[in-house]
Order: sequence, then structure tokens, then C-alpha cells
Amino acid sequence: MTTNLLPSDLWSDVLAVREHSPLVHNITNLVVINYNANSLLAAGASPVMAHAHEEVADMVGIAQALVLNIGTLDPYWIESMRLALVAASKRGIPVVLDPVGAGATAYRNESIELLLKTALPTVIRANASEIMRVAGAAVQTRGVDSSAGVHDALASAQTLVQRTQGVVCVSGPTDHILDAKRRWARLSNGHEWMTRITGVGCSATALVGAFCAVQPDAWRATVAAMALLGVVGEVATEKMMVRGLGVGSLQIALLDELQLMDANTFERHLKLEVAPW
Repeated sequence: MTTNLLPSDLWSDVLAVREHSPLVHNITNLVVINYNANSLLAAGASPVMAHAHEEVADMVGIAQALVLNIGTLDPYWIESMRLALVAASKRGIPVVLDPVGAGATAYRNESIELLLKTALPTVIRANASEIMRVAGAAVQTRGVDSSAGVHDALASAQTLVQRTQGVVCVSGPTDHILDAKRRWARLSNGHEWMTRITGVGCSATALVGAFCAVQPDAWRATVAAMALLGVVGEVATEKMMVRGLGVGSLQIALLDELQLMDANTFERHLKLEVAPW
């Protein structure tokens, strides 16, 4: 596939999510369930947040994408993820993994490896130190925050792409999205305030799931999802600053912009570079 990617291509994927309202099955962490669900709804998708062992396979059976987020993991939830991952692999629907806090504890690392050995995800989205740890680098994560810069993680991202043969997204001030076809997108939107709101990064992962449900090219879908949230964050923050408001108001403004974003605003703000790696 070509590395050519136009803003209008990405906007067509935004419209596809709004038009088709894909059902995205999320097994995510307790801190962000509500915000992730609202982010998906604002973007036009349909979220379901189900983790009971008795129903996860059935829920995967009707969903168009599966999102796994280990932020507040425990043995029951990890088994829910494993069961859902098996079902998603059999169905062939896209799976997006957010290895939150990879490197923070041995249990967290073991849980991630269990999931990767169960079935390889379509997309892994994480911050720099999480990507480095999942790829096997010796790095310590500060809880759920990155202790490394994005550029430090690029070699690890390439290693992880080669292992999964899927897409790896390293989130940061510039988001880097790589895949096994050696395509490399760099997105420089967003704002530092977004890092002060719990659930924004996890919502990015959920949105990637929604876009993968409507766009069969998982790399393009990931670029489109991250581009949308980055532009949304940039536009929303500018509006809050003009009004003298802070991050408490921003979390609501992000949802508003996910719903109301238009093509002209999106394409005018988008900062995208694409090249082979």
C-alpha cells in the first residue's frame, strides 16, 4: 500500500465512523470507563463495556472491534481479556491493545505477555516507555506515565511491529504510527493540557478501535483516530484558554469537539508527515 495519505482521506474515515456507528467492545480500566464510552459516543461510535466471563465471547460476536486496556488489571479482568481475545481472533475483527503501565510491575508485564501469546493485536497504542517495555527493553515506567521520550522508543516500536506484523502507535507530543509495510506517520497536534485529564490517552485507544472497525487498513485507521483526537484537543484547548477556563472544562470541551468537528477545521489544523521507515 502507498504511503500517500491526504487529510481528506482521514476525514472520510471520521465520516465513516459517524455514518456506520460501529459497535466497539471495550474491556478497559475502571478509572476511564465512563469517559471512554462518552468519547466513542461523541465521535459517532457505539461503545459496550462488558467484562463478565459469561458474556465476553458473545459480545465479541456482535462487535466490530475489541479494545483491551490493562490500566486497573486484576486476574478476573485479564481472563476476560484473554477470552475476548480468543473470540476476536476466531472472528477476525480488529483488536487494539493499550498496555497501560507496562514496566511498572512484574504482574503487569506478565499479563501483557499472556495476552500477546494468546493472539497478536491489530494495533498497540501506548506511550514511549510502555512501548519500550513491551518490546523487551529494560525501562521502568512511572506508574502509568512515560519515563522516556517518543524518539527513544522508535527502535522498540519497529521491533514490536516486526513481532506483531501489525500497527504500533507511540503517543507523545508527536504521535508516531508505524506498520509492517514500513509506513510511518507523524502527527504533531494536541496540547499538553490533554495529559492532565484522566482517560484521554485511553480514549485515543478506544477511538482507534472505532476507526479500525470502519477502515480495513489498520495503519490508516490509527492515523485517522489519532489525528482526530489531536486536532480536537488543540482546538478545544485554544477555546478554553480564550475563555480563561482550565482542564476541568476541557474534558467536556473535548467531547463537544469530537461531536462537532468539521472538515475545514480538521484539515486546517492537521499537522501530518508520512514517510517510509
